[in-house]
Amino acid sequence: MIGTLLNALTVLIGGTLGTLLGGRFPQRMQETIFASLGLFTLAIAISSSLATRNPLIVLGSLLLGALLGEALNLEAKLEQFGEWLRRRLARGPEGAQSRFVEAFVTASLVFCVGPLTIQGAIEDGLTGDYTKLAIKAMLDGFAALAFAATLGPGVLASILVILGFQGGIALLASLGSQVFTPPMVNELTATGGVLLLAIALRLLNLKQIRAANLLPALFVAPLAIAIMDALGIAYYPNL
Repeated sequence: MIGTLLNALTVLIGGTLGTLLGGRFPQRMQETIFASLGLFTLAIAISSSLATRNPLIVLGSLLLGALLGEALNLEAKLEQFGEWLRRRLARGPEGAQSRFVEAFVTASLVFCVGPLTIQGAIEDGLTGDYTKLAIKAMLDGFAALAFAATLGPGVLASILVILGFQGGIALLASLGSQVFTPPMVNELTATGGVLLLAIALRLLNLKQIRAANLLPALFVAPLAIAIMDALGIAYYPNL
């Protein structure tokens, strides 16, 4: 859990600095910073999605995850949670309130869906090696600064999601080395990469995809591997 706590700390520092300094950045600078975050997220997403060795598993996970996510309407629930936090943590005009929720949802997805989140949390839980999470913490700290400078203090609320989601993965991994096998990690990473693509499109203002409604795919992918393994079905049939 050390890596997750370090990650939360860097987001706190970066988000606080961004909130305090955000008003000093000209609008065109904020737009360029935001676009650069979108491009970086896009690059990481493409790289992560190539981790799969059976694209059908990723596709099936995304389709089933989308069905579950839409049925549960996770995007709306995440926004409602952000609004609940906003009412307790922030005050201001209506425009500022909506940006608080936007900042919370966007930052939570970016910080918790990437491959370093999954792989780093698993390694932290299994072996206590938090090297990947330390790298992620540094990246997230700078991202939090940029997000907070453009979207406001709602970014800080994403710390709760980091502690719950990323910390939960680390805790689950610590329960046993057989919880996450290498094939599970591969397909989980690839599925997370596709979700990051959805987030990148939102950051670049190209398409407003309900990325949170795809989150169940992150649970479907490793579960599919576990079921195929139990049934003796080859999940990498070409090998």
